[in-house]
Amino acid sequence: MTYKRRQFLIFIVGTVGGLGLATCARQALPNRETTTEPTASNPSAAPKGLTAPVRGDARIVVISDLNSSYGSTSYEPEVDRAIALIPDWQPDLVLCGGDMVAAQKRSLSEAQLKAMWEAFDRHVAAPLRKAAIPLGFTIGNHDGSGALARGKFIFARDRQLAAAYWNDPNHNPGLQFVDRAGYPFYYTFTQNGIFYLVWDASTHIIPSEQIAWAQKSLASPAARQAKMRIALGHLPLYAVAAGRDTAGNYLADAERLRSLLESYRVHTYISGHHHAYFPGKQGKLELLHAGAIGSGPRKLLNSNLPPRKTLTVVDVNLKSESTVYTTYDMKTLAIVDIKTLPRMIVGPNGKVLRRDLG
Repeated sequence: MTYKRRQFLIFIVGTVGGLGLATCARQALPNRETTTEPTASNPSAAPKGLTAPVRGDARIVVISDLNSSYGSTSYEPEVDRAIALIPDWQPDLVLCGGDMVAAQKRSLSEAQLKAMWEAFDRHVAAPLRKAAIPLGFTIGNHDGSGALARGKFIFARDRQLAAAYWNDPNHNPGLQFVDRAGYPFYYTFTQNGIFYLVWDASTHIIPSEQIAWAQKSLASPAARQAKMRIALGHLPLYAVAAGRDTAGNYLADAERLRSLLESYRVHTYISGHHHAYFPGKQGKLELLHAGAIGSGPRKLLNSNLPPRKTLTVVDVNLKSESTVYTTYDMKTLAIVDIKTLPRMIVGPNGKVLRRDLG
């Protein structure tokens, strides 16, 4: 991104902060998922001009699918806008659902792959580090695909350079690791009484040895003593988006994986890849399908709603083991009304009920 373009984006964000954000906030007021208002005993925070959601015991900002075209070292305006606004929500943590760079193309050179991670650092990771906001993430198929051929990684170089970036001490994400032996592909950490499990869902098959690792991790004292458990992976359990409802775009054996997470009382599984926001649930497991803020947002299945880029603020109530989502359309900054979304999405491998329905 050129210097002039950065200046332009900064100007736009500043202008919106003064005038446009206030307009969007007024438009968004009826569309909150909760009607509870902040009080002196329950303060909150949001960018200037936006209605502040009620703050929970912990606050997480969820972003996903940031990348653009193959090899790109620039990001869409909504990505830069999101990163600029995030500190004003005062989150305890940012979670990214993957696809931070645009690899998974064998013709890309090592220099191009490194340049993409450097661009990611400039646009996303470094500003969050400067704001002292920890960044949890899962590796997406465009970051370091785990696809195999004859037992070997097809995109081994992508994975090597992703690992090199994240293991560089200068790129410390600020997490309180419990187990980082498989980092950055699979690992666990804790924060604010919540246990987080990240697995490598960069392809539709999670290896059996990693499933065994997940079971052991969720059975550990750190997980059992936590007040809530959240899992994160790039591919979702069930298909929710048009064009991503084909085999390979959602996790294989979803029912077994859901049963595993439910058996260890995982509250929510957060995923990306489908580029479409849908707050759902299946059985006892809540499913946050994060929308893209990079290129290529998609329509939901069973819906005529236009594609949109979204960011979700998740406020966690540990006593009731519940969460409240406040999701913003990153083009307009209006809050997405959950009641405008499909009541249920029926895909090829199962159905997902909207989370507010019984």
